[in-house]
Amino acid sequence: MHYYVYNGFLVQFSQVPLGVDLLPIELPWIEKYRPEFLKEVIGQKEIVPRLQSYTKTRNCPNMLFSGPAGVGKTSAAVALAKEFFGKEFERNFLELNASDERGIDVVRKTIKDFARTLAFNSDFKIIFLDESDALTSDAQQALRRTMEKYTKTCRFILSCNYSSRLIEPIQSRCVVFRFKPLLSKDMDKRLNEIAKEEKLEVDRKALDAIIYVSMGDMRKAVNVLQAASTLNKKVEEDMVFNVSSRARPSEIKEMISLALKGEFLEARSRLDALMYEHGMSGEDVILQIYREVIGMDEAELNSKTKVALMDIIGEYNFRLVEGANERIQLEALLAQFMKFKE
Repeated sequence: MHYYVYNGFLVQFSQVPLGVDLLPIELPWIEKYRPEFLKEVIGQKEIVPRLQSYTKTRNCPNMLFSGPAGVGKTSAAVALAKEFFGKEFERNFLELNASDERGIDVVRKTIKDFARTLAFNSDFKIIFLDESDALTSDAQQALRRTMEKYTKTCRFILSCNYSSRLIEPIQSRCVVFRFKPLLSKDMDKRLNEIAKEEKLEVDRKALDAIIYVSMGDMRKAVNVLQAASTLNKKVEEDMVFNVSSRARPSEIKEMISLALKGEFLEARSRLDALMYEHGMSGEDVILQIYREVIGMDEAELNSKTKVALMDIIGEYNFRLVEGANERIQLEALLAQFMKFKE
């Protein structure tokens, strides 16, 4: 889908008057391929039919979309509003991000001003509050009362990563939809569709690598695919790991195996390669170490040792989050692994 600038606004081709010559604007792929309708939202097979039922009845409750990043929360909210309002979408839909304005003023002014007015050619408006778990406690208390007061003219969709960070009165006023990380098969299908549309040649190993580094985050997967495609129309595995600053699983596994065998200097040199050649941060490294330890077969690493290693990985991850030196902590982690020398 192409977009154009017309009279200072970003518009689609269908909105441009006949006879007007305009140059298209190339959007980032995450926007270019964002779902326009609910049926295009992938990976949430239990949630999408429930949302579609609201559009059929022309009514909906306040909703809370909870789940990790890049799984379709914002896309589902926008697609739902577009199906509700059609051409009046922009007049009846307000999207706010609580990370930008997280204080009580945004509730008292922006939200109240929008909520108190009547909708255009509809029974109600929709306010979509993204990252609502970033709202301060005072703002949440004010929002609770606003949701109750303007229920006749407005519905709220709150989006968050952690629903536990929202106060209980807000949670009880909403129908909760829990979005889950996307399955590999769903991501595979969507990435192939985008690659076909962009005339890219993506081999099987490259697709598997994109799915591995994105961890169920479709936004990240599309960004990685676009970044890799700028280098070459033929996307390969090495390009994916390079643009995403991630190591191959085999490289991490090799470092872990060397540490478990007691070969500290060799394991340390592999760590050097990860941090200086791939440019990985300490948290990136420790996350991949965790994934590979969990994924090892019982023949390679028994469950009892895995449990002990998880305890150690958790401790060193906490140290990194608290601001300890990455290099020293990761080397100390490898040294701890040597205690389990076979």
